[in-house]
Amino acid sequence: MADNDIILLKNILEQKKKQVANSLADDDFFEIFTFEQILKNYELSYEEFISGKIGGGDDGGIDGFFAFVNEELLDEDADLSTFKKNPTIVLFLIQAKRSPSFSEIAVERAITTVEEIFDLTKDMSVLRSIYNANLIDKAEMFRKAYLELAANHPELQVNYLFASKGDTDNIHPKVRHKAETLNDIISKKFAGASAINGFMGARELLEMTRLEKSYTLQLRFLENYISRGADNYVILSTLKDYYDFVIDKDDKLRRYIFESNVRDYQGEVEVNRDIQRTLESNDNLDFWWLNNGITILASKASIVGKTITLDDVQVVNGLQTTTTIYNHLKGKNTKDENRSILIRIIVTSDPETRDRIIKATNFQTAIPPASLRATDRIHRDIEDYFLSHNWFYERRKNYYKNLGKQVDKIISIPYLAQAVMAVVLCEPHNARSKPSSLIKRDVDYKSVFDNSFKLGMYLFCAKIIKTIDMFIRSYANDYSVHDKSNLKYHLAMLLMFKILKKTKYGFKDIESLESFELDATFDILNQALSELIQIAQKYATSQGNQPINTIAKSKAFVTFLNSEYNSVLNQVEINNILTEGK
Repeated sequence: MADNDIILLKNILEQKKKQVANSLADDDFFEIFTFEQILKNYELSYEEFISGKIGGGDDGGIDGFFAFVNEELLDEDADLSTFKKNPTIVLFLIQAKRSPSFSEIAVERAITTVEEIFDLTKDMSVLRSIYNANLIDKAEMFRKAYLELAANHPELQVNYLFASKGDTDNIHPKVRHKAETLNDIISKKFAGASAINGFMGARELLEMTRLEKSYTLQLRFLENYISRGADNYVILSTLKDYYDFVIDKDDKLRRYIFESNVRDYQGEVEVNRDIQRTLESNDNLDFWWLNNGITILASKASIVGKTITLDDVQVVNGLQTTTTIYNHLKGKNTKDENRSILIRIIVTSDPETRDRIIKATNFQTAIPPASLRATDRIHRDIEDYFLSHNWFYERRKNYYKNLGKQVDKIISIPYLAQAVMAVVLCEPHNARSKPSSLIKRDVDYKSVFDNSFKLGMYLFCAKIIKTIDMFIRSYANDYSVHDKSNLKYHLAMLLMFKILKKTKYGFKDIESLESFELDATFDILNQALSELIQIAQKYATSQGNQPINTIAKSKAFVTFLNSEYNSVLNQVEINNILTEGK
């Protein structure tokens, strides 16, 4: 059946690539596809998959590097102080090869890489001459998080996974032995860590593609429900029945049914410790007496007996309670059959009503205002405007990804914030250094999502960065992928300098470019990138050969870039005057 598996997988890859990512090279798409299957339970976006992709030469055999702390993707500006006692760190090192077999050489490369990047005695700056900067940056981010959380006694799990189009029944014993050797190395590098390795061939990848998310779920309840119509219900369910409602067939939490843009699980904070203590108590008080309960939104509901069937399920309030219940009950043979939880169910398909409910139910508990950004009116307006131009603004994480829309036309809130910060506000260093926190600080948020900006300007900014992303993937092969990616926001600002022929401009200037044809900018981008790399290298040398990823986050470099480019513009003007004089 191996040949049939390969043929089926090939067809699925071709169809999906054509549908969602036709601009990606086959190798790149296979890697993204593999990441998506392996990390299905983490609900990552295409942006996050691409961010975790190492790519380019000198990658040490590692194609994907993804670290999670308490099931949340670790990024550069993560606030590690929020993780308290015994955080769980899970690292995925992924090799994805389109070859029809599993190579021993590939595993050996991974072994050498792991030996070096996880040797905490080694200076990472030395390794920059051996491995590409993207891998080193990811390894540094992981090491920093691991060391910073060491006092909290983290539980570390490292997963090495090798995916290809091969047949896992025919893996050579030497290859499996090498994978076990890699496990041993990891266990020695990190005392107490668990190391797991796995191989996925065509058959396994096919099976993973068939794991569909179910948004139509059934929930059992106790006794009679309360309802004032077909659009609202209040029920009591046992903790066990609710637990069964929120887990999949592999006993994993259905993360996708939680409102992604509201807030994440807060871990060992006081409110969750209180919930845990309530769950562990042996008194006669029912759980729902001491807990605010759960709010669920659905597009349709029907009741048969003591089971309610819900379509398009989203748990919009109660993530802390749900996750604590899940952690309390998972792995236990005997679930809590007696105690119950209060659940409110609201049936609506109206986006504005939905946002009002999310905001109202979450304002009743202490959460950062930034967690409710997606419900602001401006984001609904941007989403509607994007849709009218066949672009897709994801106020709700992965909404359009799950609908199978083209990856090059999907824009998340953080992505748009970075685009506006670079293109309109001329702060590419902030766009680069704050990938996830731009919308958390009020001062940044209000400067980016300003009601005085025209909606067309937001789409223009998104198109600029998407155009640059495509340019970086497809052209400008004379420069390292990492240098280009680190400087993409600076390249966006420099492109504006060239188009507008000035370095000082405002949002009105950008709004005047809404109809500008970006398809014709690749030649300008090539020239701009060449100039940008030269200026960056000049600045890096003046700063003691700082790496590109460091200077890309520096305000001083932006000042230097402006000064250098002003000199270029002045020289052009002088030359024009001299030419006219002749």
